Amino acid sequence: MDAICDLPAENVKCEPALPSTPVREVVVSAQGLGLAVRGGQKLVENISLRINTGARLAIIGPNGAGKTTLLKILAGLIPAGAGVVKLFGQPIHSITRRERARMLAVVGQSDAPHGRIRLSDYVGLGRVPHTGQSTATDDLEHVDEALVRVGLHGKRDRELCQLSGGERQRAHIARALAQQPKILFLDEPTNHLDLKARGELMALVARLGLTVIAVLHDLALVPDFATDVLVLEDGRAVASGSPAQALSPATVRDVFGLEVLRLRHPTQQRDITVFDLPDNF
Repeated sequence: MDAICDLPAENVKCEPALPSTPVREVVVSAQGLGLAVRGGQKLVENISLRINTGARLAIIGPNGAGKTTLLKILAGLIPAGAGVVKLFGQPIHSITRRERARMLAVVGQSDAPHGRIRLSDYVGLGRVPHTGQSTATDDLEHVDEALVRVGLHGKRDRELCQLSGGERQRAHIARALAQQPKILFLDEPTNHLDLKARGELMALVARLGLTVIAVLHDLALVPDFATDVLVLEDGRAVASGSPAQALSPATVRDVFGLEVLRLRHPTQQRDITVFDLPDNF
């Protein structure tokens, strides 16, 4: 297992790593995270987890489950009301914003830069955390490298308003890559994209080789993208583990009201996961 989610005893637990699995560094850990709003409503309740180098953790759950709130706490964007988050073993509150920006990058739901900004200039904003520690030549090289990695180098001189929805999402990821992060946080990155663009974007992210923590609303993307899954409901972790473990038929039925089927692809030598609405139309 790449990510290990410690849940209360009555909930599902990830299986321990096999003895032959290489030991990987814990890059993000959290213990007893909680956050409540005025009036006592708990947005996040008693969540603990450990995420190792190279893991791709998908945080899923119905609307209002606390997914975005948890991601923001883990990224240090908002403080937890209870518990502690550590990056590479260091409490996140003790890390300066600039140091944190060199460790992690966040692509949020509401990222909406001015449409007339040139793509290369927008991606160059990712170099801000390195101001004073890198040369202009280095910055340009990192911008070009980020654009190449997301397949947009040929459009570097275009304005953002000239890009398609899928290309703009890749531009956000390129800006994040220019930060040279070790951890990439994504909050519903496939919103407003068509089915093909969703799959292409998440395949691109999987190929980056980074540790990724992503809030996803499209369950169909999870089995192929994620190495590990955390299922939230009403701010609590109700299941975790590999996609096959966390997306068990019982969990999917109870949390999402869907049926899950695992079928053999008719023309390719691989299994596919299908989520089916109940027959209530």
